[in-house]
Amino acid sequence: MSGARERLAGRLSDAGYAAGWRAVRTLPEPAARALFDRAGEWAAGRDGRGVRQLRANLRVVTGGRLTEPDLAELTRRAMRSYARYWQEAFRLPTLTAERIRRDSDVPGIEHIARARAEGRGVVVALPHSGNWDAAGAWFTGWLDGPFMTVAERLHPESLYRRFLDYRESLGFRVVPLTGGERPSSEVLRGWLADGGVACLLVDRNLGAGGVPVTFFGRAATMPGGAALLAERTGAALIPAVCQFAGGGWRMCVHPEVPVRGPGRLADRVGTAMQQVADVFAAGIAERPEDWHVLGRIWPDVPPDPPRSEAAA
Repeated sequence: MSGARERLAGRLSDAGYAAGWRAVRTLPEPAARALFDRAGEWAAGRDGRGVRQLRANLRVVTGGRLTEPDLAELTRRAMRSYARYWQEAFRLPTLTAERIRRDSDVPGIEHIARARAEGRGVVVALPHSGNWDAAGAWFTGWLDGPFMTVAERLHPESLYRRFLDYRESLGFRVVPLTGGERPSSEVLRGWLADGGVACLLVDRNLGAGGVPVTFFGRAATMPGGAALLAERTGAALIPAVCQFAGGGWRMCVHPEVPVRGPGRLADRVGTAMQQVADVFAAGIAERPEDWHVLGRIWPDVPPDPPRSEAAA
């Protein structure tokens, strides 16, 4: 019975996303934004587990300096920002390339241009912040071609295919994290060795391993694949942080993080990922409401208790 329930839930989830994609695209943009803004407020008010984890994460990001009412307000803004990401995800394929160029600000793009001019591949390491899909749509135009990224395999398969088709419609080349014809790391190595560009979200470690880092002053782990790929292929490892900027988007690109050199490979990868974590922390601290991580980052930071328990 549990398997049947899971399959039914998967089909309902897929159907819900499909309905959302169709419905939101028909709405005028101001109406869609207002609708999703209210949805973010509603989700924050429900105080579910993801919201409580986000609040706990934001307490770390802000150094525990906020009062609980101020932290609650920041969490509400963060949920509205997250809802904006989804509203734009549903509508992004309908936006013109001119609109995306006009409303995107990309300071530091010269760091990627320099590596490309040298004929090297590029690994852009990003956190779950702002709208990385909108940044990717701008990036494919700037590159005049696709970049490669990795997608977690969603269930059911129809939902995974829907997100795959969506991102490929934006010009991304997507490989599954698991279950592909070849391991994703092997596909990425070949792409980068040929001078390609890959964009990888690396602020949350989904696997059992990971590289130990200090993130906002606490021990965490991040996947080390981005640094390892750069070391193995000679690609440039370049961190970037996406943010919302008014009605548009900003992607702040930072200087290359060195990986190659003397010393043990594991030490060089660890040092590189610590530098990436430091860049992420600085960028997230500028606009913490745009960091959309409703899952656990630090082992010692569980979700906040429900408000009723906290009050008791």
